[in-house]
Amino acid sequence: MRIFITAAACAALAGCMTAGETVSFKASNPQQQALMRDGQPALVSRQKSSLVLVRPAARQLQVNGRPVFVVGINNLSRQPVEFRVGQVEAVQHAAGSDFEMKIVTYEMLFQEEKNRQVAAALLTGIAAGANSYSASRAGYGHYTTPSGRTGTFYSPTAAVIAQSNAAAQNDAMIANTVEAGQRNMAVLEQSVIKDNTLMPGEWYGGQLHLAPPTDTGGGQKTYTIVITVGPDRHVIDVAQGPAGA
Repeated sequence: MRIFITAAACAALAGCMTAGETVSFKASNPQQQALMRDGQPALVSRQKSSLVLVRPAARQLQVNGRPVFVVGINNLSRQPVEFRVGQVEAVQHAAGSDFEMKIVTYEMLFQEEKNRQVAAALLTGIAAGANSYSASRAGYGHYTTPSGRTGTFYSPTAAVIAQSNAAAQNDAMIANTVEAGQRNMAVLEQSVIKDNTLMPGEWYGGQLHLAPPTDTGGGQKTYTIVITVGPDRHVIDVAQGPAGA
């Protein structure tokens, strides 16, 4: 269960959660049980060769944001079983119709993070350029004599000090940008669920990210997640609505 707990602790990928929405689970067959784990709703689904445990990655979900769940999978059989993210399905039920909710894979999240890092690097570059330009002008000044005469002067010492400070500040900004990007990549690598072969008795798990469900005017949203593990299909019914409702 170590991976399951670790992935839950990495809920920062889902964004900073403020007052938003909560989820609940409904057992849809005798092989399922809805329960509470550490104050959060969860659902255990057992099939012939596997057990799946699902819970939200955060105590509240962001309104109109991506629902993120932590999924733990246990191979109960004596043979290796396959889990493939591409076989996970999610369908929202609204207005008498079903709408597909796209599974946001690790590869998609990785590309989003790369794009975000490019944008952050551009902004950092612009800020560093502005910082360097301001420093390059720091040695220049204006003076006014008692007689009212005005003019300009240049202080090499002031310029060197300002440019040295700007270089240090720019290096720190760039280092922080790179460090934050590497840290986010590492969190993605460690927390997001991926394709995996589970050996007999093995636990595996991680975060499952879904596309946001269609807004229902502030009302409750219901959807079904189908998690396939080897020959087993675990059907998870989810209700998501305003916190405290």
